[in-house]
Amino acid sequence: MTNNDQQRKSTVSSRIAGWKHSVAVRYVLFVLLVVMLYMSLAPKLLPETYDIAVGLPSEKEILAPMEIPNTKATLKAQEEAAEKVGQVYTILPLRNEALVAQMLDRIFRLNQDDQVSTQDKIKIYREELPQRVKDHVQNFIMNNRSNGVYSSTLFQEVTQRVDEQQYHISEETFIKIPRLTAEDINEMKPVAADIVARLTADPIVEAQTARAKVAEMVSTSSLSKRVSREVVQELARLSITANKFYDEEATKAAKVEARENTPTVYIKQGDVLVEKGEKITQEMYTLLEKNGLLKDEVNYSPQFGLILLSLLMSAGLIMFMRQSEGVSRFKYNNAQFIMLLLIILIMIVSMHVIDILQNEQRPYIGYLAPVATGAMLITLLLDLPLAYISSIMFSILASIILNVHKGQIFDFQFGFFTFVISFAAIFAIHRASQRSTLLKAGMMICLFGSLAVFTLNLINNNEWTQSGVLYDLGFAVAGGLLTTILVIGLMPFFEVTFGILSALKLVELSNPNHPLLRKLLTETPGTYHHSVMVGNLSEAAAEAIGANGLLCRVGSYYHDIGKTKRPSYFIENQNNMENPHDYIDPKLSKSIIIAHARDGVEMLKEYKLPKPIRDIAEQHHGTTFLHYFYHKALRLAEEQGVEPDFTEDDFRYMGPKAQSKEAAVVGIADSVEAAVRSLRKPTVEQVESMIEKIIKNRLDDHQFNECDLTMRELDIVAQTLKETVMGIFHSRIEYPEDIKKSKENEEKDRGQGVNGSTTGLEQ
Repeated sequence: MTNNDQQRKSTVSSRIAGWKHSVAVRYVLFVLLVVMLYMSLAPKLLPETYDIAVGLPSEKEILAPMEIPNTKATLKAQEEAAEKVGQVYTILPLRNEALVAQMLDRIFRLNQDDQVSTQDKIKIYREELPQRVKDHVQNFIMNNRSNGVYSSTLFQEVTQRVDEQQYHISEETFIKIPRLTAEDINEMKPVAADIVARLTADPIVEAQTARAKVAEMVSTSSLSKRVSREVVQELARLSITANKFYDEEATKAAKVEARENTPTVYIKQGDVLVEKGEKITQEMYTLLEKNGLLKDEVNYSPQFGLILLSLLMSAGLIMFMRQSEGVSRFKYNNAQFIMLLLIILIMIVSMHVIDILQNEQRPYIGYLAPVATGAMLITLLLDLPLAYISSIMFSILASIILNVHKGQIFDFQFGFFTFVISFAAIFAIHRASQRSTLLKAGMMICLFGSLAVFTLNLINNNEWTQSGVLYDLGFAVAGGLLTTILVIGLMPFFEVTFGILSALKLVELSNPNHPLLRKLLTETPGTYHHSVMVGNLSEAAAEAIGANGLLCRVGSYYHDIGKTKRPSYFIENQNNMENPHDYIDPKLSKSIIIAHARDGVEMLKEYKLPKPIRDIAEQHHGTTFLHYFYHKALRLAEEQGVEPDFTEDDFRYMGPKAQSKEAAVVGIADSVEAAVRSLRKPTVEQVESMIEKIIKNRLDDHQFNECDLTMRELDIVAQTLKETVMGIFHSRIEYPEDIKKSKENEEKDRGQGVNGSTTGLEQ
């Protein structure tokens, strides 16, 4: 795949992924959040204003006290009226008689030109006459396009129908036309124009119908010569086109007009709306409510207040998310917003399920609700600060949904309980590094949930009983266990569905006992050590710019896994052996070196590693240039006295370029580690210069154009890498500033570093 193919693929992928940052999608999701909160709280906050219920029989006959609009019957009548509207056709004044007159004028002028041979005239007529029909129609369209009388779809229909019904003049006619004299043409012109005008005066849908009448009209005309009659007949048929066309826009407008003109259907005063004993349907209920036929008047204040409450909670959440961008690793995109909505939905559904089970006699069942589930999932999958603000919203929802006391909006007990266990859960798992941490968090939830319940019972000194406290504590502990079970069960679903690499999953993948890492260690120990070093460097650099440091570390462990296919061709694995690249063609060396990225991706796919890890393995080299092998190939071509059959693009990695900060940082760290390792006695100045040169070369090579790294972040990465390298290679780096390498040794070191490896200066 060429670089252009890679760029096109990258462009397509960017467009496909564009919905994640679409403002329109963002507004739709915001509206969905508001609606979801409104619907979840409506059963609890909107008061009942009627004595009848859907599904129950009416206790009496209900008559229409007035003339009531019947919306359903009106809509049905409107659709029936629209269906009765047939296709609308528009007649266009194409003036085809002018077309045939123009053709004869052209024939008159050309026939008088003795400089043009008969054969050339035949050829001109063969090409020009049919084209004049198309030009005549197009001129009409151009002249009427801007006046707004006709629609663009009508013009498309005209062009299509004229082309489909085009008449083809016989070849014999083209031979006869040059023989016509000026007298013949002057005699033919009025006859042809009259025939075309008469036939096109009527609406024509199919031109063939009108053309069939031409022969009869020509035979009764004043033309005496047989050739004149035959030519007029053919020219008239050619000039006749359809002038009545189907108008899609006019048809739609007619249907709309039919709907608008359909009179409203009314239920007459005194008509029976609901029979006595008839079961109330949703349609009946809606009709009665809309027309104020329920016992109590509808009060819209609660609905308006609930809408405001839903808007305030949604807006507060969104504003916090927007404000936290750039402060934490949470990136505000629509994919994560969808995941957040799904977590909120799970919370709402679980609360309503528990609410069904509880009542005023058994309020303690509400403590069974897994109200800390949302906070734990958001902490693990999204962002820690967002989990805290979401916990406040969940506390408000719980205090409303789990409230069983009539006459009050919020139940402080459930709100406080949710607040306490959510914050306890976040604190317990915010640095989770293994699945067992979830069980510990569950124990924390049980402990703090029990403590919160006991505290509330102590506050209600006059109301609590021993049995009541035991029930409260028991359901609080059960709720903590249920929360843990839900989180453990839902984590894989979110990780797979949304491609989330949680910290728990990353830590699992970093286990040295993973088959790929074990393969890397046993078969390519040099590459394994290199990968570990790159992991240390990239993690520090990524965390310094707010990127996912753990992802960089784990991605670094796997980024060179493709080298296990041909380990001896990479310098870090060439201990006590000759370099095979010294004996093979540099183009073959290039192919072997470049292949390790592609091979790595294939191996990672085979072992089903997540896409972010595969992306780092595929993108950490981008489309960088292998200078060493390119110049070696040039030298060989020069020695052999042949012209190079390759270009610089042939010695570039396949790409794509880094699409994320993490992939870019790993690529830089990979180059820095290899470059520093290639130096025999590195000094502080050399390390600093090497890092700056690597970043500058990649920047000049446009390797960061497709990720969102800023210049400021690149400076931070450079400084962090320098400090980390000093720490890792402390014993090797010479600190006196006066130590300098000779140019020859430096070049030799570079050559050793590149010869089968991937040093930064060669990328």
